[in-house]
Amino acid sequence: MSKPTFIVGIGASAGGLESLERLFSRTPEDTGMAFVVIQHLSPDYKSVMDELLSRHTSIPIVVAEEGTRVEANHIYLMPPKKEMIISDGHLHLADKDPKAGLTLPIDHFFRSLAQDAGDRAVAIVLSGTGSDGSRGIKHVNQYGGLVISEDSHSAKFNGMPLASQETGLVHHVLEASAMPELLVRMASQPRNWDSKFKPVDDTPLEGVEAVFDLLNRQYDIDFSHYKPTTVSRRIERRVALVNARDLDEYVERLRDDANELNLLYKDLLIGVTQFFRDAEPFGLVEEKIIPRILDDVPESEEVRVWVAGCATGEEPYSLAILFHEAFAKADRQVKLKIFATDVHSASLEYAARGIFEADRLNHITPERLQKFFTVKEDRYQVSRTVRQSIVFAQHNLLKDAPFTNLDLITCRNLL
Repeated sequence: MSKPTFIVGIGASAGGLESLERLFSRTPEDTGMAFVVIQHLSPDYKSVMDELLSRHTSIPIVVAEEGTRVEANHIYLMPPKKEMIISDGHLHLADKDPKAGLTLPIDHFFRSLAQDAGDRAVAIVLSGTGSDGSRGIKHVNQYGGLVISEDSHSAKFNGMPLASQETGLVHHVLEASAMPELLVRMASQPRNWDSKFKPVDDTPLEGVEAVFDLLNRQYDIDFSHYKPTTVSRRIERRVALVNARDLDEYVERLRDDANELNLLYKDLLIGVTQFFRDAEPFGLVEEKIIPRILDDVPESEEVRVWVAGCATGEEPYSLAILFHEAFAKADRQVKLKIFATDVHSASLEYAARGIFEADRLNHITPERLQKFFTVKEDRYQVSRTVRQSIVFAQHNLLKDAPFTNLDLITCRNLL
């Protein structure tokens, strides 16, 4: 039994069978990868997907059982009435609660895949309604994996692909039939990278000055100050995805391909954030800092806050909630203006919408969820009052003029 080079989790719902057929019909038998398909199935439906897919591929298809070991060059299907995760290279099943409302089996599996496979994980979101998968890809991305979404124009139902693309975390948007070529390219790329990619201690990377120069010229951001391990990992992944022989060839690709330069730029800027991340500093802000600010601000003036490096908006929204709670507790009618800035335009667009998936609200109390959020289909939108307190804007902290007359500055997501 051979260990797969990559484990590819594939989420599919309505219209997903056609997409799966197009994907596997062009997938070679010997990629060295394992494919795990998570699909939405009615509990009363007898799945014949294994029979249907076998008409389009000669790759062995296995309906997963408890403890099934994932092997290279196999396709694994989730059985009906079950939810599935992967741990230590084995698939584990749990009964789906028939009384449960909305379930998100794709997100559930993607989260476990990220933790189990790390940078060997690939998450693919195919045709389907709703937004299942869009939460799980956050974890795959965070652990250094690859995220692919079906082109919304080719998907029979584009809800799931669009929801994943709106996160700004998708590396490639492709038709299902074009995905195997990318996967084969990844599988054939040697993973014993040249030592010039590797950071020594915490010093800047050697041999990537040309990459930094191109990024700086295009986006006016000096990435030489970023964490060496992050830069190394992200460049390695992009080199593999474009099938470059070495770093020199990749630099030439960047010079000629503005889209590839943009994809690398997006990869380097992806941040990890969440509502009320780290309870201790938020507790300090709530109990010590905000009361002191309110004591110093006259009724006629506004409280001004700057959140630098706001990413997808969780931190400024968290601060706004704390301030509005403090205003209510003190019975004060104080205006609040939070300037939430970042250099990543896609993250800012996502943040400004103020719409978040349920699993991104895990650190919000039920009381706050009820007071400051409204249900919007299967997601939650920040209340109008809170959203009106925040101005999202693109801003380079190292280049642009700072905001002034501020009562509080936070910069927890920088570098």
